[in-house]
Amino acid sequence: MSDLSAISPADAVDLYLDSRRDDAAAWTVKSHKSRLRPFVEWCRVEDIENMNALDGRALYQYRVWRREGGYSDGDVEELAPATLETGLSTLRTFLRFCADIEAVHSDLFEKVPIPNLSVEDEVSDSKMNPERVPPILEYVGRYEYASRDHVILLLMWHTGARLGAIRALDLSDCELDTTEPTVEYVHRPDRDTPLKNDRASERVNRISDEVAEVLRDYIEGPRTETTDDYGRSPLITTERGRISGATIRKTSYKWTRPCHVGEGCPHDKDPKTCDVNNYNDASGCPSARSPHDWRKARVTKYRNDGVPRPIVSDRLNSSEEILDKHYDRASKRKRAERRWKELHG
Repeated sequence: MSDLSAISPADAVDLYLDSRRDDAAAWTVKSHKSRLRPFVEWCRVEDIENMNALDGRALYQYRVWRREGGYSDGDVEELAPATLETGLSTLRTFLRFCADIEAVHSDLFEKVPIPNLSVEDEVSDSKMNPERVPPILEYVGRYEYASRDHVILLLMWHTGARLGAIRALDLSDCELDTTEPTVEYVHRPDRDTPLKNDRASERVNRISDEVAEVLRDYIEGPRTETTDDYGRSPLITTERGRISGATIRKTSYKWTRPCHVGEGCPHDKDPKTCDVNNYNDASGCPSARSPHDWRKARVTKYRNDGVPRPIVSDRLNSSEEILDKHYDRASKRKRAERRWKELHG
């Protein structure tokens, strides 16, 4: 190993992430940081203080550790195959960089054991039936009209936007007092609100008069008047400024628990004693769904209603291939019905 330069795993990751900032979107850098965090932790657990010490056997041991739920805080017994594959692919890219800075041997990246995924493994099983959404929105609209939660849920459903895009909205991005109300999603990476696909994600989405009215009532009513760290006026705020992604995520989990919208518990639990019947632990409910599942449900509803793929793709900023593979969660029978309607009118 005399031809290699000593460097700790944590320092190597920091150098790698810094290098990626020159040629990758902010979302990519953030994702890679998250995916490499377990690797740094594993090195700490295994007392690996120098990247030079890594070899093929160590990489295989890391794969087993991750596959069995290492660094999952005990929440899962085994990591989902797609999550494991993504993390190991990022590790391979990182090790190529490490070879460039002479921290590991040039062929080490080839020894990362990438699993071969089936089509089923590549696609997340998590989904939300579109039919669940109207009762949720009706309940929130009745009992928490024009609240911050109401606005978040309406935007997730009616625009199908990603969590980051909703968080990024400013008051100036909303045209609500017109006959054609809109919200505009703008990529502002230098001010902490990047969009998933950079400027390619920028778009203007029409919203209905009803949704625009709720947004106006929220702005004029319960919205906290504040600015973020860059002097901008966010649409959705907290007392500390722009809403966080974690708060949007918790809002989704909160309202997708059936017991929280008066539907009772389908899991035979008593809501009064259930240990996940609270805001911070709501994600533990088997029925709770993430913001990404709202997006999947929106795609499925559009396609069930006969909206052409190109229009759905443009409105939600996602390729038709990705929409079909990852977002459209219709059953095989439902897809057959769609094809029949398109072929026979």
